[in-house]
Amino acid sequence: MGDLPHSMGKTATRELQRAGIDSLQKASAYTEGELLAIHGVGPKAIRIMKETMEEKGLTFRDG
Repeated sequence: MGDLPHSMGKTATRELQRAGIDSLQKASAYTEGELLAIHGVGPKAIRIMKETMEEKGLTFRDG
């Protein structure tokens, strides 16, 4: 398993993994809008990922 935050919720985590995104590093290759387009990934999940990514020096791709 990757380092996706558990606080995002099971649905968001599962759907990101189904899309091949199992780590924050992989999530950083996408824009927030692209991730929001994935069923089950909402603003709360994006906020939590963004906060955790900032702690690790990562950001979402600009778009």
